[in-house]
Amino acid sequence: MTAQPIPVIIDCDTGVDDALALLFAVRHPGLDVRAITCVAGNTDVDGVVRNTLTVLEQAGAGDIPVARGAGRPLVEPARSAKHVHGQDGMGDLGLPAPTRRPVDVDAVTLLRREILASPRPVTLIPTAPLTNIALLLRTHPEVTRNIERIVFMGGAVEIGNATPVAEFNVWHDPEAAAILLTAGVPITMYGLDVFTRVLVPAADVQRLRASPEPRLRLAGELLAHRDPATSGDPTPTGGLGDAGAVCAVVDPGGLTTELLPVEVSLAPGATRGQTIVDRRPRPGEAEIHEGERELALVDVGLDVDVERYVKLWLTTVEGA
Repeated sequence: MTAQPIPVIIDCDTGVDDALALLFAVRHPGLDVRAITCVAGNTDVDGVVRNTLTVLEQAGAGDIPVARGAGRPLVEPARSAKHVHGQDGMGDLGLPAPTRRPVDVDAVTLLRREILASPRPVTLIPTAPLTNIALLLRTHPEVTRNIERIVFMGGAVEIGNATPVAEFNVWHDPEAAAILLTAGVPITMYGLDVFTRVLVPAADVQRLRASPEPRLRLAGELLAHRDPATSGDPTPTGGLGDAGAVCAVVDPGGLTTELLPVEVSLAPGATRGQTIVDRRPRPGEAEIHEGERELALVDVGLDVDVERYVKLWLTTVEGA
């Protein structure tokens, strides 16, 4: 008996690697992409909507509703990552404007509608700052009864990228990330510790770039833009980035996780936006003297089977 596809909603800030995630998600037979919601992050929210619709068009995806969401974080101004993703957020590849249009409702409305309408509990996959998800949880907490799990790309156990200790998606809107942790549903954190490791070999990147199929050429150009090296190698490897979080939904066995207490630092200063992951085997002096605090328990990604996820992504995206 064939397993039913997993109903998913992707909340993104498309973004080069969000695009890689979308190219994978819309083609994998094990996923039923019910909606895509957009939020400011890698670029401004209108750019995110445009990029998302462009990728869906290039991928030949079905009629998936796309909605515009928050244009800035809950508290702070928006701070883009155009220096990483290009001025248009998509590697400045000069892609044609999409003919598709977003739906005429906002992201929170679409999220609520699609979650509650799904005959099976939905898996949310945020690959962006968590502003839309926080607004959803605070405005419509009833949605949690039909959410199976939230698998989010964000956070870091060890080293950050926006700051020495904070990852961009969480740093961009720390209050929203803190709200996510109170959702009351199972949560998986696909953080930088695994995110940075899943690299597509140079030969595969070049094969995709040389493809006669526009969809595959786009995948190759996006991967080449995501080259983690700075050597100027003409045959770069390509980081899957956010796409790894979607792979983890399809094939959770490729991700090694541990259920650990996690909190987000909201204080101003050098640690703001840090995901503090408690890996201690026993309580320390702070808990002994001040009492233990109740923290969210999160399945934190600590290791990843790189070859397994690269093969999964390539097989899916290149499949007929």
